[in-house]
Parts: sequence; structure tokens; C-alpha cells
Amino acid sequence: MKVFNSKEAAEQYMSSHTLTFSTPDLTLKRFAFWLGDIVPDPNNKEETMPRLMNYIEEKDFAPAQVIDDEKYEPSGALLSGKLYGSANTNPDAETKFCSECGKKISASARFCTECGVDQ
Repeated sequence: MKVFNSKEAAEQYMSSHTLTFSTPDLTLKRFAFWLGDIVPDPNNKEETMPRLMNYIEEKDFAPAQVIDDEKYEPSGALLSGKLYGSANTNPDAETKFCSECGKKISASARFCTECGVDQ
């Protein structure tokens, strides 16, 4: 995937331009014009291109993790705080017991908060 390396571009722009009296809006406009300037192509000196193209890089991103709603694996982060779900839990609400471990869970729970088994 091709992405714009804005950090490198901004660092180069800021190091070569004095902006002590500029407002943020004016700085951003000047930066945009600077990126649009036509400069010689580093690979082919006879051609020109917008400066912006110097900061376009090919990046390989790891695929995004797909969250499976049908399988729950407890991490322990919520259980260690003795709170699971909403802070406004109702003690009179209907409950049931997990078919695997026997822990008391909400009647509408899809997974056991202790062992993660489908209910």
C-alpha cells in the first residue's frame, strides 16, 4: 500500500523554513503549497514531479485481526477488577449458571465470563 510519510515531510519543511511569526492556519497553508511545488524527479533528473511524491512510500501492513463474535476468550482484565459489563448491575436481574464451569452469569449472556463457553 502506498502511504504518505507526513512526519518526514513536516520535519524537512520545518527545518528549512522559519515559522516564528506564523499562525497555525498560515503554517498549514504554506506547508500544503510547499508539498505541491514542482521539483526535479530524483530518479530521472529530466522529469519533474510534485514534491509530495518524494514522501510517498510503499508499506506492507499486517492484516487486521478479525474479531469472532461466536468465540469468547476471557483475558482476565475485566475479571480481575470484579466488574464485568455495566457498572449499573442489577442484583435482582435473572441469572443462570454456566453449563461448563457452573459460574453464575446473566440470563442473557452469550458466553461465560469465567471459561468462555458458548451458552
